[in-house]
Amino acid sequence: MKKTVSVPIGPVHPALKEPIRANLELDGERVVSASVEVGYVHRGIEWIGLRRNPIQSIYIAERVCGICSISHPFAYTQAIEEAGDIEVPERADYIRTIIAELERIHSHALWAGVAAHEIGFDTLMHYTWKVREKVLDVLEYLTGNRVNYAMFQIGGVRRDITKEQYPKIIEAVEYYRGLLSKISDLFLNDVTIRKRTRNIGVLSKQKALELCAVGPTARASGVKKDIRYSYAYGAYGDIGIEPVIPDDPVGDVYDRILVRVLEIGQSCDIIEHCLDAMPSGEIIAEPNVSKLLFSLRAINGEGFGKHEAPRGEVVHYIRFEGKESPTAWKIRAPTYNNIQTWPEMLMDEELADVPIILASIDPCISCTDRITVKRGSNVEELTSDYLHKLSVEKTRRLKA
Repeated sequence: MKKTVSVPIGPVHPALKEPIRANLELDGERVVSASVEVGYVHRGIEWIGLRRNPIQSIYIAERVCGICSISHPFAYTQAIEEAGDIEVPERADYIRTIIAELERIHSHALWAGVAAHEIGFDTLMHYTWKVREKVLDVLEYLTGNRVNYAMFQIGGVRRDITKEQYPKIIEAVEYYRGLLSKISDLFLNDVTIRKRTRNIGVLSKQKALELCAVGPTARASGVKKDIRYSYAYGAYGDIGIEPVIPDDPVGDVYDRILVRVLEIGQSCDIIEHCLDAMPSGEIIAEPNVSKLLFSLRAINGEGFGKHEAPRGEVVHYIRFEGKESPTAWKIRAPTYNNIQTWPEMLMDEELADVPIILASIDPCISCTDRITVKRGSNVEELTSDYLHKLSVEKTRRLKA
């Protein structure tokens, strides 16, 4: 006689902001086994990129993830710059770093609100998202958009950060520094949050290493893993940052909150350092887009790009064979690594704690999903005309 109960969470569930499915086996309220199903979201990003020129695909890379809309173009342009031996001006490296750290503040604040919501603390969620507005205003001021900033170009950036813009950036940095103690107190000292997150969803250091966890998920378990520290790209090599790791890491949900809260303060320090040490000079290696595209057509080689996104390490691989479009483009988003930690975190936990455990890695499902359509021995190519035809047919069915 079966003693356990099967409980699926997803692909549509109030605890999930994107479609994915966690299959749980429960003994009473306790999780005794768990597995994950992906594949519910796919937009053909890599496929589209192989049918565009590299400059057009910056737009595509930026839309891999709406929240990490600097992270993917950062890694993407790095990969092309390595393949084409393009040297990025030092000033552009500093501007890239400033925008990336502003995005980290934005992303961590958004996640903190989601985490508060998952444990039923909606007052804190609304407060955190109100606080987040300041950094979104600054990003809009610098780039023209609150998300999808269109700042990156191959070989540099498209817009400068001028001295006249410094005051608004400094105001935002001081704003978050002033709030950091309050945010820390709300998230780290509140009795309810402690009870809901301490010793919940534990991921040991050994398991974090075995499962190749990245970002705050790995650092909360005591793993000293941060691409900004080990790879030293952009302006990070001049700054010399250290990964944020709890003093006595448990690897639970609480520690993952702690890491993200402290990283907001670290981002403020990095932004301030970049403004103080901003070098003069050009912001792009080749400002003429036609000349840049002509030089990119001659590339015959491959490159890797890496960036420490708010969720963890993003990797882009690209290969050219002397044509306008790349012959290979592969993306590995941090959720691809971190989602494999879910079964380990969920073991022996209560059903009521599953939502916050799932949310604690800050999952981005649309970053993660890849697809091959195979029916029997046939592999289908989903052309734009075919997808358009399906869309038209669906619209007509809905209208009927």
